[in-house]
Amino acid sequence: MTEHELIRGLQKGEESAFKYLVDNYQDRVYNTALGIVQNAQDAEDVAQEVFIQVYRSIQTFKEESKLSTWLYRIATTRSLDLLRSRKSKKRFGALQRLFGEGTDPVLEIPDFNHPGIELDRKENAKMLFKALMQLPENQKIAFTLHKMEQLSYQEISEVMKTTVPAIESLMHRAKQNLRKILEKNKP
Repeated sequence: MTEHELIRGLQKGEESAFKYLVDNYQDRVYNTALGIVQNAQDAEDVAQEVFIQVYRSIQTFKEESKLSTWLYRIATTRSLDLLRSRKSKKRFGALQRLFGEGTDPVLEIPDFNHPGIELDRKENAKMLFKALMQLPENQKIAFTLHKMEQLSYQEISEVMKTTVPAIESLMHRAKQNLRKILEKNKP
């Protein structure tokens, strides 16, 4: 099924088109959300919301970008909305989840197949995710979409509604900041 056929099927309300969309994009949407919210249950919730939003608003899709770009944009927006709502409700909730009562991290990295992260040990993944959480929001999004979802800078610029040079700058700063954070936290 071509992208155009898929969009037309979705706009007609065809169940087979929606099933095809979910089957072919659910992992990408989930992994994008997971890279931002860094919690498996929240990522599942965001992914469900993304597909519900697509179902409800496919009639307004103008095909000015690829369908996948639109999905990434919705996933990113929904993930950030979730993070923002949590910050406004519990300013220190994320720290409590990370560190609990003591100072030992309690963040559990779920077992998932994420093509952008091929680390040998779960501890390395924990350190990377913990470092990612410390990046500014726009750097975290750009890094997640490029390194974990393997989007090009052009695709990321479309998702984030900015220029390619701005994405290059975000990626450069994200890499520098991650390097500093990881070196500072080395045992």
